[in-house]
Amino acid sequence: MRGRLDWKYCLGLALEDEGFDFSVLSEFRARLVAGSLELKILDLLLGRLTELGLVKAGGRQRTDSTHVLGRIRDLNRLELAGETIRAALEALAAAAPGWLAGVTGGSWQQVHGQRIGEIRLPESKTRRTALAVQYGRDGYHLLEAVYAPGAPRWLRELPAVQVLRLIWIQQYYRVIGEQGEKVIRRVASEHGIPPGRARILSPYDTGARYSEKHGRSWLGYKVHLSETCTTAADDDPVTGLPPAPNLVTAAATTHAAVPGAAMTAPVHDMLDAAGLLPGEHAVDSGYTSADLLLAARARGITLPGPLLANVSPRARAGRHATDAFTIDWDNRQVTCPRAPPAPSGAPAPRNTQPSRSWSRSPRPPAGPARPGTCAPAQRATAASCPCAPAKSTRPSPPPAPGRPPATGKPATTSAPA
Repeated sequence: MRGRLDWKYCLGLALEDEGFDFSVLSEFRARLVAGSLELKILDLLLGRLTELGLVKAGGRQRTDSTHVLGRIRDLNRLELAGETIRAALEALAAAAPGWLAGVTGGSWQQVHGQRIGEIRLPESKTRRTALAVQYGRDGYHLLEAVYAPGAPRWLRELPAVQVLRLIWIQQYYRVIGEQGEKVIRRVASEHGIPPGRARILSPYDTGARYSEKHGRSWLGYKVHLSETCTTAADDDPVTGLPPAPNLVTAAATTHAAVPGAAMTAPVHDMLDAAGLLPGEHAVDSGYTSADLLLAARARGITLPGPLLANVSPRARAGRHATDAFTIDWDNRQVTCPRAPPAPSGAPAPRNTQPSRSWSRSPRPPAGPARPGTCAPAQRATAASCPCAPAKSTRPSPPPAPGRPPATGKPATTSAPA
């Protein structure tokens, strides 16, 4: 702020003004979030821009998302358990030090006294497993003490204690039987762990999630921004400039694991509430699906954008997937992708390409049931499609002694006279 004359002029500050501390802006943002007013300034700005005719309904807009990094460390599961219980102990020590001293022993300070990033964790798998079980056992002991009938009820309402309970549900479970208590850390292949969209990654930010986009991974959130845009045909032929600047019309923040397709309809609702529903909404493949295309068309919105690529097991294996078959909806025929091409310059005669037809249901056929076969519809002869496996020309083996030859009909025997 001290070296920005433009900001001082905008805010009406004197040239010698030293500006404000950075915490003033962060506190202002915190008050906006606490009052659910994070979009208030944008709504007021859009109202003024609408009056000036710079934004309006029925135009062309586009939406995309970008990453927002969470202010957290990337912790593995062992570090997450250790730091979570340490954070809960810190909160309880500040809120009820006398009570905490009565439920913990002297060894707890040695195990949980330092931040997880300041200690050296064991390298052997056996010792790391033992430490993880110790973290789990101490966490269950602390939760039992907090939720005991004699403990102050407000202790269980501390945010750090609530986070400890949630993370322990995701990371551990215990069995209490005749042989005592057994604490087990969950394994994905045996006990199951929450999916990425629900897994807590840090005790200090329970809303942050892990995600990847365009080869980049991050922990935190995702912001979806919509803005007005034009095409090159709309530019001024003399200056080459667009008729109006690109202006942000909607903003929505989600955790990082929310896909774009889950935000297409909410973005349309936000734009509709602001009276800025576009006529054409340009998006990438993450925001499109067949259902979303139809839903947008019902609202008068054209949703141009590529659909997601076929990532089915058949497509990944290099075999024919559903989208490899040519569908003739008028004649209700499905052409095999391995059909021989028509001669150059002359279309193939009708019904000479390997194809199958379906007569009753107008719905598209499903993908091939197994490698090297046509799309299932009505059964066709093996000679009608090159994908069909060739019949064996080897002679049939002679029947075994004492057995009748196989004729396709059940053999019959007559009772002895």
